Amino acid sequence: MIIGSTISHYKIVEKLGEGGMGVVYKAEDTKLERTVALKFLAQHLLDDDEAKERFLREAKAAAALHHSNVCPVYEIDEVDGKTFLAMAFLQGETLEDRIAKGPLSLKDALDIGRQVADGLEAAHEAGIVHRDIKPANVLIDPKGHATIMDFGLARLTEASRLTKVDTAMGTVAYMSPEQAQGMEVDHRSDIWSLGCVLYEMVSGQRPFLGQYDQALLYEIVHEEVAPLTSVRAGVPMEL
Repeated sequence: MIIGSTISHYKIVEKLGEGGMGVVYKAEDTKLERTVALKFLAQHLLDDDEAKERFLREAKAAAALHHSNVCPVYEIDEVDGKTFLAMAFLQGETLEDRIAKGPLSLKDALDIGRQVADGLEAAHEAGIVHRDIKPANVLIDPKGHATIMDFGLARLTEASRLTKVDTAMGTVAYMSPEQAQGMEVDHRSDIWSLGCVLYEMVSGQRPFLGQYDQALLYEIVHEEVAPLTSVRAGVPMEL
């Protein structure tokens, strides 16, 4: 996309980021006169018609979610062969960036964990499973409000992720054992992933430390996690 160009009724303002799932731009909604984030999905994720249809169905369900801890999805559209989502433009830092500065206080970790749990509860009650809860998908605003990002997107990469061999560790670190084995997952997989995120917020390190995807997958399925009390002093036993 060219900065300043218009797609549908959105004027592209600037590029915000790029990753395996596509490219995100800041844009102006010329109809409603509001700033939005447009996420253009990578074409390789949409080559499978069945996968695309499943994504559109789940994205529509995610768009129906109304919860303060879930990023609002305004619209899903396709223009000139490009599929995109229009979402709320939120400012802040990702939980991943926050953790990179060091372990969080127990108060902040529990507060953020509660907010993410509240958002997940609303999604699960609506029959939606996120499948990719991780620090990079949680945005924290300057007032400490947590928002879950990218609902409805994770299923697109779910199948391809497990085919990688000896690639650098990524979101595999937060997978449940069922997800790591390619099994069908439900809301309990998100709860496992939230547990991994809580562990990392408190300790400053991931619960599973393998350097490559295959090593991580083995650890998740077969090994026990070091208790929090062994990696950070003063952690209450209840936690």
